[in-house]
Amino acid sequence: MTPKSKTLIVVLGPTAAGKTDYAISLARELNCHIINADSRQVFREIPIGTAAPTTEQLALVPHHMVGCKSVVDSYNAAQYEHDVMELLPQLWQRGDDTAILCGGSMMYIDAVCRGIDPMPDVPPELRAEIKRTISEQGLQTLLDELQQRDPQYFAIVDKQNPVRVQRAIEMCRLTGKTYTSLRAGKPKQRPFTIEKRGITLDRELLCQRINARVDAMIDRGLIDEARAVYHLRRHQALNTVGYKELFDFFDGLCSLDTAIDRIKKNTRLYAKKQMTWFRRDSDIRWL
Repeated sequence: MTPKSKTLIVVLGPTAAGKTDYAISLARELNCHIINADSRQVFREIPIGTAAPTTEQLALVPHHMVGCKSVVDSYNAAQYEHDVMELLPQLWQRGDDTAILCGGSMMYIDAVCRGIDPMPDVPPELRAEIKRTISEQGLQTLLDELQQRDPQYFAIVDKQNPVRVQRAIEMCRLTGKTYTSLRAGKPKQRPFTIEKRGITLDRELLCQRINARVDAMIDRGLIDEARAVYHLRRHQALNTVGYKELFDFFDGLCSLDTAIDRIKKNTRLYAKKQMTWFRRDSDIRWL
């Protein structure tokens, strides 16, 4: 077993708060590696819209789990937990005492720090029934049910992501419990120390940074990047802020200015969800 003298520093916080720059500075100081904990930065085709570390940033410090998957690949928090838990011993073996996990994907961070809770198998007839509800009545019907059954998870779930909404409803109906309670089981024991450092900003300043970063993404070529993956839009990886809005523009459903404004708004909403999630964790030391 890896000795507890090994430490995983988790740099977390809302989008655009400055996590990447802080993590790189810290990694250079400690001479250690960085593991990405952003669920979209793992996909190689979409670095601009996911604010993945640039070529210059990647050259400063060894990074892992960046651009390692394709948007056509199925990937989730359980697989991420497995991959990171296989990676960490390799980093320890090279003599490192510390590694840095950096990102804002709440479930990915929890997967490494707490472990993924085992869930019961869903009977095919229940899954078919829920899919039929989405098809015939729309996703909003399930969202209304989720708000009643599990208001805590409803507050943070991506309400445009039918897969996550469906999964929560499946567990609520199957067990009669909230999805939140099922996911908050006893944490797995990790053979290393976990130190969580939260990066955040005043709300007004954070909103300004988000708006400025979206403008910078557009200047760097986000529209061309989105157009290049437009034909793959049905894959779950592209059900992502920045791409959904531009796909609507490509479809003629809105103007480019409207799409950009929606990207900024939806990014700000996502940052709010992130902070709602993180505030419940008393182990985070906010910087």
